[in-house]
Amino acid sequence: MNIYFAPLEGLTDSVYRRLHHKYFPGVDRYFTPFFSPTVHRSLTVREERELPLAQEHFTVVPQLLTKSAQDFLFMTRVCRDRGYRQVNLNLGCPSGTVVSKGKGSGMLRSPEALSRFLEQITSNPPLPVSIKTRIGLQNEEEWSPLLEIFNRYPIAELIVHPRLRADFYQGPVRMDCFRFGLAESRAPVCYNGNLCAVSQIEAFQEEFPQVGALMLGRGLIGDPGMLAPGGTDPKKLESFYDELLEEYLSIFGGSRNAMFRLKEHWRYLLCRFQDSEGFGKRLRKTTDLREYRTLTHEIFALPLKKELEPDW
Repeated sequence: MNIYFAPLEGLTDSVYRRLHHKYFPGVDRYFTPFFSPTVHRSLTVREERELPLAQEHFTVVPQLLTKSAQDFLFMTRVCRDRGYRQVNLNLGCPSGTVVSKGKGSGMLRSPEALSRFLEQITSNPPLPVSIKTRIGLQNEEEWSPLLEIFNRYPIAELIVHPRLRADFYQGPVRMDCFRFGLAESRAPVCYNGNLCAVSQIEAFQEEFPQVGALMLGRGLIGDPGMLAPGGTDPKKLESFYDELLEEYLSIFGGSRNAMFRLKEHWRYLLCRFQDSEGFGKRLRKTTDLREYRTLTHEIFALPLKKELEPDW
């Protein structure tokens, strides 16, 4: 079974992906946080940094978020020219600002408009197109008509996060909807949602042996080495985050933004350590780089829990 690292805005940037691959095995594909191409037909400085030339030694799939077929095809050509072999369409983002513009999961609101869009981007695409989708906006009855539309087009892979837009990231995933999608989809299906430990992955594999790929997100952020033989090595984890800090200090030109970026990681990572409850508030409050280094090294010295126990 292939393992994909989900795109998480502000977390899985190009630096993180490269260093994660360096330190920890087990990920077959990394998906980028979404790019939103525009009519200007140019990349920002940030986009240039986040879409480097594709590397030979690990696979990255750029994710695109747009409701314009022409913008999508432009960005797909950019990705092709930079050596990427597939792009992913974001139909899952539940953000209010994204949905209000008819993008992300907002595109699920109008199935026929979505169908016209898919026809345009898959009729002669510069690269194969996969889709990451939710099962609808407000109710589960939306899922079957959406699957009928997906089945009309040559989709490379359908990555299903079996929640509604209204669910955001809360509550249980809707596994009956996933089972229906798995049975009805003509495209290969990848599962995404609430898998945070190896034991959960193994249980999923046992129940769904026909699924060829899993996408992990917050679970891998919280336990970056969970796929390695023997699990996360504390020394490697510490070295990984030390190197992340140094690279962010260089990129952002100072400690404030570098620490802010890494504090987002600690929101998921902290609960992997025993007796770490008292560190969270101190980490959030500190603005001093020396104190940040001291706090994080104290945390890395704590025993790891057997598996990630999310409190988020």
